[in-house]
Amino acid sequence: MSRDQILAALRQNQPEPVPLPLAIPTDREEVVDLVTKFKTVAEGIGSTIYLPDNLQEIQTTITSIFSKEKRILTTVPELVSPDIPLFQLNEDPHTYADVDVAIFNSSLGVAENSALWLTEDQMGIRVLPFITQHIVILIKISGLVADMHTAYQKIGTADYGFGTFIAGPSKTADIEQSLVLGAHGPRSMTIFMYV
Repeated sequence: MSRDQILAALRQNQPEPVPLPLAIPTDREEVVDLVTKFKTVAEGIGSTIYLPDNLQEIQTTITSIFSKEKRILTTVPELVSPDIPLFQLNEDPHTYADVDVAIFNSSLGVAENSALWLTEDQMGIRVLPFITQHIVILIKISGLVADMHTAYQKIGTADYGFGTFIAGPSKTADIEQSLVLGAHGPRSMTIFMYV
């Protein structure tokens, strides 16, 4: 069979076209426990989840977990302590090359994939969440949504210069067909979900 005959046969056996939906359906009947779903997915991709009662508990836990790390920065003013200094902007991104732990506050989390939305204002500087060894993100439970459709509806009209979704520590599975965490970015991701 020639090339032209094969292509002609393919053209004759096309399925009937179906129109695209005008809008994504948002009236889903499923009831999702957002906290449980987010936690399950996040732990499944390598994150560590905590459900603290208050900000003081978050601060104590961070200090305990990362007690051996040398340089910790927070963009969350409520977590500033003698052990956790507030992020100070330096226009030279190279000054952040030795950051061991960076702490951020996210206002939006997606249960279906455990992605957390960070804007440039929340990052302090764009490079920080990608150059740190360990990333810590706080999210209020009220900021969780079920899926990316809902997330995009929330951020679609917001005014921000740069934003990104972050889910889990960096990872790759193309080396010897085994999963490696922290391959090209943060080695760990810790998430605090609180009321």
